[in-house]
Amino acid sequence: MPSSLQLHPPLAATIGSCHQKQTPPTTFTRLFPLPCWMSLPDTVATYHIRTVEPNQCCSAIVQAIEAPIESVWSIVRRFDNPQAYKQFLRSCQVIVGDGNVGSLRQVHVVSGLPAASSMEKLEMLDDERHVLSFSVVGGDHRLTNYKSVTTLHGSPEGNGTVVVESYVVDIPAGNSREDTCIFVDTIVRCNLQSLARVSENMGGRETSSSP
Repeated sequence: MPSSLQLHPPLAATIGSCHQKQTPPTTFTRLFPLPCWMSLPDTVATYHIRTVEPNQCCSAIVQAIEAPIESVWSIVRRFDNPQAYKQFLRSCQVIVGDGNVGSLRQVHVVSGLPAASSMEKLEMLDDERHVLSFSVVGGDHRLTNYKSVTTLHGSPEGNGTVVVESYVVDIPAGNSREDTCIFVDTIVRCNLQSLARVSENMGGRETSSSP
């Protein structure tokens, strides 16, 4: 991301702590899990201010994508088809609802990861503001109380999309805060890099098929 990005002062003043080196909170703490030098529109940044309990960690990953926001959102918003870009998922089935807020999905993970399946609830789907949020409510994995928010907004250059995904999750017994964040960050980063490839390839196909 360009180094010229800076946090908007009005929002910065409302945030108790920016994401630098996380210190274990002793009570509920509100965190903005992005570098203090990074700027997001206030309407976007608000979704990434997280409430973190003492046994939890939070982080956020940012991905720039050279594709229109409408193209990227058409992939992200599909609660019923996360495996379109989340390469660690083998399959997905919506078991409650029709893909709108309140729906539940069961995803199955590819072999080789310390998980088999996850039950996830769609908490927010805002097509106007391009925001999707889900929480993990069950399954065979170690990501207890995992809550994710993904936002999309136009890039500063106006030619592409910036995707921000932040999360909060319990720290598993026997693991450190840093190890937990490194593990989850790696998965989220791989997912967003895959989203970039899929979105940009889709844009290339659309361009080549235009008269």
